[in-house]
Amino acid sequence: MSDVAAAAGVSKATAARALGDYGAVSDAVRDRVLGAADRLGYRPNALAKTMSTGRSNTLGIVVGDIENPFFAQATRGAADVAAAAGFDLILSNSDEDLETEAKAIGVQLAKRVDGLLVAAASSVETQNLRTVIDAGRPLVLFDRTAQGVEADSVIAANRSGARELTSLLVDAGHRQIAFISTTTHPADAFARTDVLPTSSVAERVEGFLDAMTAGGIEHPERHVHLNARREGVERMATRLLTGADPVTAIVASDSLIALGVFRAARELGLQIPRDLSLVAFDDADWTGVATPGITVMAQPIHEIGAEAAELLIRRVRGDGRPPVTRVLKQHLIERESVAPPSR
Repeated sequence: MSDVAAAAGVSKATAARALGDYGAVSDAVRDRVLGAADRLGYRPNALAKTMSTGRSNTLGIVVGDIENPFFAQATRGAADVAAAAGFDLILSNSDEDLETEAKAIGVQLAKRVDGLLVAAASSVETQNLRTVIDAGRPLVLFDRTAQGVEADSVIAANRSGARELTSLLVDAGHRQIAFISTTTHPADAFARTDVLPTSSVAERVEGFLDAMTAGGIEHPERHVHLNARREGVERMATRLLTGADPVTAIVASDSLIALGVFRAARELGLQIPRDLSLVAFDDADWTGVATPGITVMAQPIHEIGAEAAELLIRRVRGDGRPPVTRVLKQHLIERESVAPPSR
């Protein structure tokens, strides 16, 4: 700052006002100071600025799995809104693990972010989220809600989306339909009274069960298959497709699961949709260019991230109204991956 002031021929206090864009500084002096800063390659000390203003103009975002296209698109939506409002965005990955999430949130708070966007690793175990609130930082949840946490959230209409997606298969005549998710579950089998750790998956399971029940399929909960990450998606799909009572249709809880099922079917020499009908959540690029194209329930992913960031910025700027939950509609994209069962 002293070097910039000397080069511009002004006092250090005047240079600070010009560079910080506060106080009374004429346009001519500001231009002179900014020109000197540019020639000298001056970069402000962000930490020092944060200490003096109480703001870092930085937001944090913690996603579940950075390899999942959903989180990539949601992060882009949040980043676009943040940049337009003059905020930087710092990305962390939780790997859907509570311990990793705790470390990620700790790093973000240590960076003195002004607020946090979080796709919670658990909608039930919420201590990590309470850490953000206890630190006095605004918190907005996206893709998931969390029990008992007073925070804004932006989610998709997952239950109705799953109901519509599953109804396509039921209406086509399928009865052996599997729902596959990577969400963790302590038991080998799912019971309808079980509480799942991720609200978005829980809502999709409920929608799946709604459609199966409406189609007259008894004990539909036996068709819910969790822990696909632990077992391996392709291994689980192979087991379901080659068992004593093989499935004829699969609802994939996200596009990465659908890709694993697609690969497993190819490896087994099965044709979609002749031998297997496949539907999924998220309109990932590959679902539209695969042969055949995969029917999907498209989510407004970019909008989820963007709206979450807008809410967070409002909170950072002092909006004290009660927390809100915004539910965005999904829409069905029908392609060529559904047909009546061949057996």
